[in-house]
Amino acid sequence: MDHGRERAHGELTRVLREHAGRLTASLVHVLGDFAAAEDVVADAVETALRRWPVDGVPDRPDAWLLTVARRRGLDVLRRRTVYRDKLAQLDWPPRSDPDDRLRLVFVCCHPALPRAAQIALTLRAVCGLTTAQIAAAFLVPEATVAQRLTRAKRKIAEAGIPYRVPSDAELPDRLDQVLAVVYLLFNEGYLTSGGDRSQARDLADDAEWLAAQLAWLMPRRAEVLGLLALIRLHQARADARFTPGGELVLLRDQDRGRWDRAAIAEAVALLERAAALRRPGPYQLQAAIVAVHAEAPAWEATDWFQITVLYDMLLALAPSPVHRLNRAIALGHTPPPHGGPAAALAALDALTPADRRALERYPLLHATRAELLRALDRPRAARAADRRALELATNPAQQALLRQRLTWD
Repeated sequence: MDHGRERAHGELTRVLREHAGRLTASLVHVLGDFAAAEDVVADAVETALRRWPVDGVPDRPDAWLLTVARRRGLDVLRRRTVYRDKLAQLDWPPRSDPDDRLRLVFVCCHPALPRAAQIALTLRAVCGLTTAQIAAAFLVPEATVAQRLTRAKRKIAEAGIPYRVPSDAELPDRLDQVLAVVYLLFNEGYLTSGGDRSQARDLADDAEWLAAQLAWLMPRRAEVLGLLALIRLHQARADARFTPGGELVLLRDQDRGRWDRAAIAEAVALLERAAALRRPGPYQLQAAIVAVHAEAPAWEATDWFQITVLYDMLLALAPSPVHRLNRAIALGHTPPPHGGPAAALAALDALTPADRRALERYPLLHATRAELLRALDRPRAARAADRRALELATNPAQQALLRQRLTWD
């Protein structure tokens, strides 16, 4: 696909994503049936993907999609006794208030559904991606995604999963599930876990879009704002993370002149809004850590002591092996007497057996050990750790970087 067609396809995807989720939420409200609404909108999107590249994007894409979806919706409603009462509700703009879209997100991310199905259903129903696009994004067969979607919709129908925002008592746990799905989606786009791509910017962009929708719908939820700030801080340096040839550029080596300083300032302001709500949480603390990196004018000016303290706060709220590993990394860069390579290696050696088991197949653990061992003039042990990291790495850019390290030695 040439550059012009690729740009046109990207614009087409953006327009469809912008309107499809809104239309699905509206039709769920009108039809009272998630699967039927999703099918109606999917038909409209498939038709648009066939017609728009030939006929051009219409002046009113929202109205065009509504017209196509309306025809299919009428077929559904004709089979129901409530046809005449519901028909009037299909006028444009459709009834798609914030609560409608919020309900849709919570249905897609219901804990009764497997995580893979939650992601696929969210991308399909809320973001408006086709089955083929979802399959391409995650490098799995289209039939696999289709099966996940079918099972998820069947589960929603059979379990009677309600189309509603959870009650105040349910919301903390349910919101955590939604945010976890969005963050998982972003991480997969930010640094892919397999295949021949190092990153999938489309998935990262979809995650940012979902987080922004949640922040607009739930502006008083501090962790929602924190997640959006975290994603946007990462996105602000996306252009500097890879060379033109696709090689990974470590944070210390990135050209900070290529970072989007305006986006960083906006994300920090968003984080300050979250902090003003006085409900601290893990996403806010992770965003604060990334903000310290983003606001440092140079790698050497990074406030590693502050980052270590923020990791201590994060571990108090959300203890996890990965957070302990990241704290050790920060400790390794913290000047003595508070830190240094020896202190960081001691922190890794002090991990509990359960943490070690959880991290054993995590390449960053072994790559970190290699860096610390190299700093402590233990090159043979460092090479062994790098080789183990390379055995476990699945991302092509990570693999290339580790091979380069081994070559340098």
